[in-house]
Amino acid sequence: MADPSPIDIQKALGGVDYPASKEDLVRHAKDKGAEGSVLETLQNLPDREFDSPTDVNKEASK
Repeated sequence: MADPSPIDIQKALGGVDYPASKEDLVRHAKDKGAEGSVLETLQNLPDREFDSPTDVNKEASK
């Protein structure tokens, strides 16, 4: 499965209030019906708070 693009990740996270925890991000993406690759990427993020969409994309691209 290919890694999701930053755009795909942000589509799944549209409407999230930051700062947000990893759990908040995963829950929001699931509620919006995100693809498996997006959910997998979010579940693999470090367990911490994220301050912005850019912060999420930086970690997701590591």
